[in-house]
Amino acid sequence: MRHIEDLITQLSPGDRVFLRADLNVPLTNGKITDANRIEAVLPTLRTLLDQGAVILMATHLGRPKEHDLRWSTAPIARVLHSDFDIPIEHVEEFPPGEAVKNALDSASHGSVLLLENLRFDPREKTNDRDFAQGLVRHCKYYVNDAFGCCHRSHASVSAAASILPAFSGFLIQKELKILTEIRDSPKRPFWVIAGGAKVKDKMGVLAQLGPQLDGVVCTGGLANTLLAGEGIDVGASRTEPDALNAVKELLSGGPEPVLPVDFVAGDDLEHPSEVVSIQAGDPVPEHLSFFDIGEKSLDHIKSRLQSAQTIFWNGPAGVFETPEYSNGTREIACFLAQHAGRVVIGGGDSAAAVRQLQISDRFHHVSTGGGASLEFLEGRTLPGLEALSKSCRQDNECTG
Repeated sequence: MRHIEDLITQLSPGDRVFLRADLNVPLTNGKITDANRIEAVLPTLRTLLDQGAVILMATHLGRPKEHDLRWSTAPIARVLHSDFDIPIEHVEEFPPGEAVKNALDSASHGSVLLLENLRFDPREKTNDRDFAQGLVRHCKYYVNDAFGCCHRSHASVSAAASILPAFSGFLIQKELKILTEIRDSPKRPFWVIAGGAKVKDKMGVLAQLGPQLDGVVCTGGLANTLLAGEGIDVGASRTEPDALNAVKELLSGGPEPVLPVDFVAGDDLEHPSEVVSIQAGDPVPEHLSFFDIGEKSLDHIKSRLQSAQTIFWNGPAGVFETPEYSNGTREIACFLAQHAGRVVIGGGDSAAAVRQLQISDRFHHVSTGGGASLEFLEGRTLPGLEALSKSCRQDNECTG
């Protein structure tokens, strides 16, 4: 795989670079509420600008079903200009045509053109080569710095990298370095905190990391499923019984599972009218579900994690978006923020939680890729990374 440092050695002022970024930021009434993903691409963006490149940048935003301007990338351009002093112009024409070509022809060296939302065209998600060709045809080089999208076989991530000489940006390099350390050579004791609603999403990671794991803290759907499998009443809590045997097999004779001993239960996910504390093993009213872990569980988890040298956290302890169920996730996040070991947050909801608490700078690494991080740790081939590797093999210019 070629890196952006390799590109810098051959880049001339005025060269056009297609930059695939992951600027899929949360929007409320057209305003960006979390600029973390914008900040993450700035090292690559500014390096290219300093070299005098003309950058054609593209991203997806949300999941629009059609050309829906509620999901326009225009607010991203405004924030990049106003908050980060990036010389940028937003181009409304999409798919790219004559207007984009004219904008590129008149663009100053060291400036950015931001395309409209890639998902305004359905061909993006089908990895359509003709669509990819239309995206990059006026550019000389391709750079991918959208790690959070690398597990998608989409046109701007996969097909486009096969058309031009392709390079990885600084963010992808950082993600791969840290996640490779976690996967291949973590400092021990090594613990994983596995939470969130979906059990099956965690199984591949536990299987891959299992031989090096010293323990697994189970919360959320994983804890509910294991407890229900032992005959413990979990009320109406979500479980995945079809995954139970596989989870038990993964954990048997391997990493030590730590399960919650008490819970916060409620009658509704978002607007509870009844919230109670329940000890594991006690009867649970059938209309209540476990939506968070309790204080005793937190004390137990903190005690077990105290001596860990490496911790990978993926999935919140509860439904942290609902205030009544946010304490477990908040307490774990604050504990980990002060931990002496190397703590890596595995993207997704866990990353959103630490950003919401404004403590993301206190961790060794907060990944920008939820699904991409998990699939990489599972040892799976990520289409975006494979496309970058194939590009340099075709040109016989691989550097590592």
